[in-house]
Amino acid sequence: MTSPFNDPHAVDNYDHEYWMREAIREARKAEQLGEVPIGAVIVQGDKIIGRGYNLRETTFDATAHAEMVAIRDASSRLGAWRLLDCRLYVTLEPCPMCAGAIVQSRVPQLVYGTSDPKAGCAGTLMNLLQDSRFNHRTEVIHGVLQEECAALLTQFFRRLRGK
Repeated sequence: MTSPFNDPHAVDNYDHEYWMREAIREARKAEQLGEVPIGAVIVQGDKIIGRGYNLRETTFDATAHAEMVAIRDASSRLGAWRLLDCRLYVTLEPCPMCAGAIVQSRVPQLVYGTSDPKAGCAGTLMNLLQDSRFNHRTEVIHGVLQEECAALLTQFFRRLRGK
């Protein structure tokens, strides 16, 4: 395997901005459908193994959040529900349901773009991901491409109110 230090085209596995841009690509797919633009990717090593974007309105499914879709995709590809050596990148801080799914699927690291003051459970309203009462805790990194992730949502809701 080529070292990222020798190959100018290699991706640093922990280049959080690179992977967050992939999550933003997913969010734009949701936006094209008229969904709230939230996107997620699950990375294992240097590969995306799960992708998801918000599909609640399209599928009439309250659980079709970007993180849930990405977790299902990654679990299906791996043939396992434990995502032990993966990182989840999502444009918006996870809600209680998604934070619970992250804990249940044993994702060791979450990276999110912008905080959610109404439902954020990775530190804003509460922190379900690092609660010592659970049998698994997830490292949380926040604020990666925060302005770009926040702008996606702000512009979407501004357009919606303008209609």
